[in-house]
Amino acid sequence: EILKDKVKITPLKKSPKYIAGVDAAFLHDKVIGVACLYKYPDLILTEEVYAVTEVLFPYIPGFLSFREGPAIIKAIKGLKTKPDVIIFDGQGIAHPRGLGIASHIGVLLDLPTIGCAKSRLIGEFREPGPKKGTWSFLRYNGKIVGSVLRTKDNVRPLFVSSGNRIDLRGSLDIVLGCIRKYRIPEPLRRADFISKKIKRGLSTG
Repeated sequence: EILKDKVKITPLKKSPKYIAGVDAAFLHDKVIGVACLYKYPDLILTEEVYAVTEVLFPYIPGFLSFREGPAIIKAIKGLKTKPDVIIFDGQGIAHPRGLGIASHIGVLLDLPTIGCAKSRLIGEFREPGPKKGTWSFLRYNGKIVGSVLRTKDNVRPLFVSSGNRIDLRGSLDIVLGCIRKYRIPEPLRRADFISKKIKRGLSTG
């Protein structure tokens, strides 16, 4: 509740040069946080960092950041180059309390962040058109809290919302700018791949 009042939804002050994608995986009582840094807009991978921490918070829907956050923050802080924007596999302000994981960590780190989720947590929307780049507003309790974005022709849309220090238009532009062959933005795809790879290594090791 305190952090929610510190979220700033404002346009980016400058074009980003580095964008990070972050994700987490769980293994027993451990959480693996991964941060993958890309040069933007060329999308050249420049750094990959991971951190493993103890799970200290139970699984409660809507409180994901308390569970994944410490490992993800540790991974982000391990990057040699500070990202200009971070994309999260989760929600920004499109959250019952207005503070999804992207907003929560965006406030804690005072960085621009974007929520880019594969499924809806809250809100109503009209299905966007079938072509890449079409989108519609996501509304909750009469307010616009995000968007529903088609990132490839005729594929399921993503749910994009501002996290912190970026507006909706900027969030949409950056997510689309990070799409290559697949539906998911490249930095997020890579972070997901690396988190699963490390999980496999730790479980067999």
